[in-house]
Order: sequence, then C-alpha cells, then structure tokens
Amino acid sequence: MKIAFLTTDDPIYLPLFFERVLSLRSGESAVFVAPPLYRNQTPIGAARRYLQTFGFRAAVGLTARIVRAKLRRQSIERACERYRVPCEAVDDVNAPEFLERLRTIGTDLIVSVSCPQIFKQPLIELPSRGCLNIHGAMLPAYRGVMPSFWMLANGETEAGVSIFFVNDDIDAGELCAQRSFAIDAGETLDQFLRRSKTIAAELLLELLAQIETGTVTSTPLDLSKGSYYSWPKREDVQRFHAAGRRVW
Repeated sequence: MKIAFLTTDDPIYLPLFFERVLSLRSGESAVFVAPPLYRNQTPIGAARRYLQTFGFRAAVGLTARIVRAKLRRQSIERACERYRVPCEAVDDVNAPEFLERLRTIGTDLIVSVSCPQIFKQPLIELPSRGCLNIHGAMLPAYRGVMPSFWMLANGETEAGVSIFFVNDDIDAGELCAQRSFAIDAGETLDQFLRRSKTIAAELLLELLAQIETGTVTSTPLDLSKGSYYSWPKREDVQRFHAAGRRVW
C-alpha cells in the first residue's frame, strides 16, 4: 500500500510523529511538505499574527524552540532521510502537476498530517483506498484550528485524536479511528501537543493495519453535534492563562 503523507514544515512537533510512523512504514511511504501558511499568508504576516495573539513571551519561546530544533537538525526531512523515505516540497497540493506526481508513484492512500491547505475533490478522489486526515480532538467536537489550545482554554479534562476519511467539507467525513486521553493538570500547550502527536502516530499505525486487512469500519461524522473553533483572539488567550495554562 503506497502512502503519500501531506504535511507542513514544522520542526518542533511533526518530526516526533514521522519518526514513529516511518520507523514501521518506510518502504511504502512518500512525504510531501507544504508551506506552513494559511490562505495568502506571508511568513511575516503569520509571525505578526502569532505575536499579536499570544504575546511577546510566547513568540520568543516559539522562536527559541525553532532555532534549537534547526541546530539539532530536527525536521521532517531529517526523519525521512533516516528511513530512506522520499521527501519533497509542494506549494499547492491541488495543482494538476502534483496530482500527476501522486499518480506516478502509484498512491493508494493519502494521509494529511497538519497540512494547512484545503483539499479539493480531485485530490480526495485520487487514491484508491481513500484520503485520511488526522485531527487533534474528539470529533465532531473541536473542529477547526488549534483544538489543543481551545481544549485547555475551556478547562477540558479529557482530549483525544480522531482520524477520518475526508470529504470536501472542513473536518468532515467518515470517522474511522479515535482515541481519548486525560489532560494532565498543569500541562503546558507544548507538552500537550507532543503527547497528542505521539498518540496520533500509534493510532494511525493501528488504522493502517486495519485498512490493509480490510477490517476498518467507519461512521459519518454528525456535525450537528459538534463545535467549531477558529484562530483565537487576545481575550481567548487571557482566558487560557486564567485557567492556569501556559504555552511553554
């Protein structure tokens, strides 16, 4: 089963995920890395939005961790090199030339791992075994962006990871794997994200085995029972801190 992972350039959390998954799935995988930007964002615009939302201390912490990761050569590309998995950059995952690239390598399954681009129908329908997305919450609750932040800000005591076959709606489709876990008291957002990515990797490995053996089951996500969150505002971050949480 040829798997194409569509992801984004994150040196902090995603290398942990790919180190685990590729250690067992190296021979059949290819990884494609999209820019970590939403819509028509520029790198400067993304940095400014993060600073305005989370404040100077969080922005300095993020910068320090990115620099430290780069000095350690911690990256998705490095994880791919370790397991001899092809790793390529892609600007637009919906571009016809990229779809042709996926066909050329014989893609059977697409797995989206924090890819910031919205998938269009031709991409979704390309792989014979479907297109999966990994979301860091118990769907249909906490659809949208930054579910980990919102769960901590809202004082949740339990979180989760969901994997689903996507359709052309946002965080919608057929749910095929889900796992819940307790949120630790005093856990920072950084610690939470690291743990969530580890759990997501294990859940995906189990699901891939089920897909190969034809034992996977799925149920439609009922979006009428869920919730949706967008990028937080400054007052949401203040509420996050009031709940006793920290980013780092």
